[in-house]
Amino acid sequence: MRTVSNTHKGGPKLAPDAPFPSVDAARVATLLTQCPAFAETPLVEAGGLAPIAALWVKDERGRMNLGSFKALGAAYVIARHAVAVEPHPGAETLKGRTYVTASAGNHGMSVAAGARIFGAKAVVHLAETVPESFADRLRDQGAQVVRSGADYAASMEAAQQDAKNHSWTLLSDSSWDGYTELPRILMEGYLQMAAEAVRQCPQAPSHIMLQAGVGGLAGAVAAYARHVWGDAPRIVVVEPDAAPALQASIKAGKAVVTDGPDSIMGRLDCKEPSLIALNGLARDADDFMTLTDDEVAAVLDDLGKAGLATSASGACGLAAVLHQNARAALDIGPDARVLCFLSEGPA
Repeated sequence: MRTVSNTHKGGPKLAPDAPFPSVDAARVATLLTQCPAFAETPLVEAGGLAPIAALWVKDERGRMNLGSFKALGAAYVIARHAVAVEPHPGAETLKGRTYVTASAGNHGMSVAAGARIFGAKAVVHLAETVPESFADRLRDQGAQVVRSGADYAASMEAAQQDAKNHSWTLLSDSSWDGYTELPRILMEGYLQMAAEAVRQCPQAPSHIMLQAGVGGLAGAVAAYARHVWGDAPRIVVVEPDAAPALQASIKAGKAVVTDGPDSIMGRLDCKEPSLIALNGLARDADDFMTLTDDEVAAVLDDLGKAGLATSASGACGLAAVLHQNARAALDIGPDARVLCFLSEGPA
């Protein structure tokens, strides 16, 4: 467990050529009302799990029947493209278009579902380490699955090459130099989750815990929380200690690539941050904390017994509230009101 205070808060961008995250939640809500699978996800009161005044958990496990918050991301980008073609798009609006991506988890499901709904094709590159059961889920959504390389970086390189070779649309959930337009729209989709949480919380939280891989969820929610609640909530970004991409970048004052062993928090096991997320979190977050695999694994049984069964990735932010030492490090006392996000269902 390691905590770093953000000395860049309120300051300039750490990635000057990348934008800050959007806070235009109204645009997201307007588009989502056209989606038949759309429904608000619940905010669960789970105060019995920690000795604090309130623990609010935004439960994303049922989001749009895809099992995670990422249903709001890539599918939202594709819906925006469809609406740009036809005001009331249908099942063939994007026929002839292909979206390609790499995925280690739920992002690929969002690409596949969005493409299927509007008549496009989806090609998803998976590393050799991704279970075949997940490949089957992608195929069930109509995606073409391609096995590419030993790790996520290799599969992303293959996706980029496919996009170049075939003039397909690369749709990543991260951003880097020269690639920021679509990831910013994708992160804008996550604002629906943040806006719902703001409406559902009975009062402003004292702390907001945000797990992060490349930082899309954390960057979007933090930006919206500051937009609505101002400087009051203490915003904490929580990462695996095997992949502290954001914490290391905050310490360095610029985006850096980290290295480390594989983590059981596979969806968060990202060694390089999204530049858009880094800009937003450097401006908006207060602290960056890392947790070990053991520290996160230790809370999974308790969450399951409380009706909040999830994966290690989905539990990461909550784990920082359930551990006594982490609460002490973050000044989470008995009067604290903490907002967390259960980002996905069990692995």
